[in-house]
Amino acid sequence: ILPVILYDEGEFHFYSSRSSMEESGEYITEHHHIVNASSHEAPDLNLSVTNMVAFQWMAMIFLGIVVFLASSKAKKSGSKAPKGIHNLIESIVVFIRDDIVVPNIPGKAAGRLLPYFLTLFLFIVVLNLIGLLPGGHTATGTIGVTAALAIIAFLVINYTAIRESGIGAWFHHLLGGAPIWLAPLMIPIEIASMFIKPFSLTIRLFANMVAGHTVLFSLMGLLFLFQTLLIAPAIVGFATFINLLELLVAFLQAYIFTMLTAIFGGLAMGEHSHENEHAH
Repeated sequence: ILPVILYDEGEFHFYSSRSSMEESGEYITEHHHIVNASSHEAPDLNLSVTNMVAFQWMAMIFLGIVVFLASSKAKKSGSKAPKGIHNLIESIVVFIRDDIVVPNIPGKAAGRLLPYFLTLFLFIVVLNLIGLLPGGHTATGTIGVTAALAIIAFLVINYTAIRESGIGAWFHHLLGGAPIWLAPLMIPIEIASMFIKPFSLTIRLFANMVAGHTVLFSLMGLLFLFQTLLIAPAIVGFATFINLLELLVAFLQAYIFTMLTAIFGGLAMGEHSHENEHAH
């Protein structure tokens, strides 16, 4: 039911759904991939809206509504104690600020980066929770989504480090505190470390979110393996336990991803922070 958008042979092709695309006779689905009906070759560019993209849009819309409602209630309540959704969002903001951002990000950068870390945490949590709903898909269980989040984290970390310390200090930081004569050894290691960190963020979140679903599928597969319903109560019990565990993992992985991003950011800006302290 999602729209199909293809760019092929210098032209865009728009279809309201995959079924309408096949009815047109121009493109067909072959081994779960869209190909040209005549040449059986894939289009030059497939811009179709996938399930994962749709669920990310749902998460964005949901978060926008929740934050808007919380903001409206905050303005109306004034100095009164927060209640309901206002209290929930404020508690999350305080938690992210006091337990993740401020302890790891030095100086004024903590205040500037707080909206980013808050958005990152909430977005990952909502995506993880959507995957637990019947018919839902866990967008963070795809390598493309987690890689995009890690690339954004990489850009934010290094942009902020350059903004705080300057491009010269950022290049000097590539020495890792070693003397200049060790530059041929240290600079490649530090550059590799810069890319290994977002790669580890990508794989960690992806693997942990896929693991729970894999266990559930494996449990369901036991019914077909043994071909008996006698083990159904045990499988249902284990599946319920795994679902509850995944609920915990949904929040835990969002926390870990956000915390590690803050730690990596703090490490990238740490050298500049120490230099400022010595200067004062």
